[in-house]
Amino acid sequence: MEKKKQTATMDERLNTLRAGVLGSNDGILTVVGVLFSVAVATPNIFTIFIAGLSDLLACAFSMASGEYASVSSQRDAESSSVEKERYLLKNDLAGEKKIVQEFYMSRGITEETAKEIADELIAKKPLETMVSIKYNIELNHYMNPWSAAFSSLFSAALGGLFPLLAMSLTSGIYRWPATILAVIVSVGLTGFMSAKLGDGKVKVAVIRNIIIGILTMIIHYAMGKLMNEF
Repeated sequence: MEKKKQTATMDERLNTLRAGVLGSNDGILTVVGVLFSVAVATPNIFTIFIAGLSDLLACAFSMASGEYASVSSQRDAESSSVEKERYLLKNDLAGEKKIVQEFYMSRGITEETAKEIADELIAKKPLETMVSIKYNIELNHYMNPWSAAFSSLFSAALGGLFPLLAMSLTSGIYRWPATILAVIVSVGLTGFMSAKLGDGKVKVAVIRNIIIGILTMIIHYAMGKLMNEF
């Protein structure tokens, strides 16, 4: 039981970290999109900074609210499932035992042994057994929507801060190369972290993120040029 709790806690932490990595990536790409579009249209650094900062804040709070709503909905659905099983255990105990028995029979256990397992589990931990088997839910362990929200908020703000500072604090011929480098390094880092958290291929994730970052810069630079013609 203790091992299950530790695993569930680790899963929650990983989910929070994943939300942070995604938020960081979104923060980088949305801010750089605005920076490139505006910087092409005007050389005024204050205007560029305000536009980038406004987008950074909007992105951070948007990511946070979206993550909060998503996790809250999941948590509500899980709570509803638990209450449903609580009701069924009171009003249809035989049916619940049958479900547990069939669950173990489907995994190659004999009918008699499966029945014994079902009787023992329902006798000792009925609600925990049912929500685990039917919904794959760890009882009394739900993701915290506030943790996910704050993780997305701060990571999105931090991710967007790198290209914003690079564009704002450098000048002359160094401004564009510094910003491009900041974007490439930032999206490469988020690709690395997402691959590590998801046990994916690091090289593929990093290259994919860098390509997406470069395409984002090209598209918004072109859009800025196009809009500047009108």
